Amino acid sequence: MQTGVFPRPALDLLLCAPRGFCAGVDRAIQIVELALEKYGAPVYVRHEIVHNKFVVESLRNKGAVFVEELDEVPDDGAPVVFSAHGVPKSVPAEAQRREMFFLDATCPLVSKVHKEAILHNKRDREILLIGHAGHPEVIGTMGQLPEGTVSLIETVEDARTYEPRTGKQLAWISQTTLSVDDTAEIVAELSARFPDIAQPHKDDICYATTNRQEAVKHIAGQCDAVIVVGAPNSSNSQRLREVAAREGCHKAFLLQRAGEIDWSQFDGIKTLGVTAGASAPEVLVEEVIDAFRERFEVCLKTVRTAEENIAFNLPRELRDAPVTSG
Repeated sequence: MQTGVFPRPALDLLLCAPRGFCAGVDRAIQIVELALEKYGAPVYVRHEIVHNKFVVESLRNKGAVFVEELDEVPDDGAPVVFSAHGVPKSVPAEAQRREMFFLDATCPLVSKVHKEAILHNKRDREILLIGHAGHPEVIGTMGQLPEGTVSLIETVEDARTYEPRTGKQLAWISQTTLSVDDTAEIVAELSARFPDIAQPHKDDICYATTNRQEAVKHIAGQCDAVIVVGAPNSSNSQRLREVAAREGCHKAFLLQRAGEIDWSQFDGIKTLGVTAGASAPEVLVEEVIDAFRERFEVCLKTVRTAEENIAFNLPRELRDAPVTSG
């Protein structure tokens, strides 16, 4: 008796574009790779260069050594790279004091927020930073100025109850990887309470965060489930999952790799959305798609909502080094 082979169920897979690496992440990874190529291993990296375990392990295998603080770095002249999230001013100051050779991989859009904070302080304004406590980008931004200079606003409730500490004009800045909609609500509350509050000339939330959230909004209502490929400690990846859920997709999952897929959650689905946070490499997206192709008859459609062609300059010390693909 011949056993029948059951056909695989059909699945429409909507693949968001843009997704994955942004220009700041691509630049940060290139900085570590080119430093390894030019100076040899080890190259020390303070904090995860970007929030993605796969990327970190890949660089570690090439000779990068990840540390949390500079006191873990020996005084042997090896290069030190500061992560894309930015660092407090005390970190490069300590590196200079110890005569270290360091390369700053801070995303230029994060550096823009640092400059705004310093400018507001020079103009004698009381500064509010919209962001998440404990995130390295927030620590780096608050660390551009003396302790206590910047106040953190995490929620609309914080904005509603904040009491100015001085008689100075207020100014707000923000973390670059926040939810666009959540931040707009916080800004609306601050603007209603403090009509003369100074704000950025251009939004602090970066183009890549905005574009990826818009792409998820575009597909979420059509999907039975959405997968965001990204790390749990990646702010922009977490926001993508939240956006999908808010836009009506009740099965929105953040996964680092295909091995984390709980297949029971995908029984009977007809349409799946897939995107990736700004620090997730495309190979992990392909891994997830391949896993679904093994179980479903996949009809893949790329849904593009924006074009991205931004690139940032490398540090001068590395510009004569041969460029490797990130």
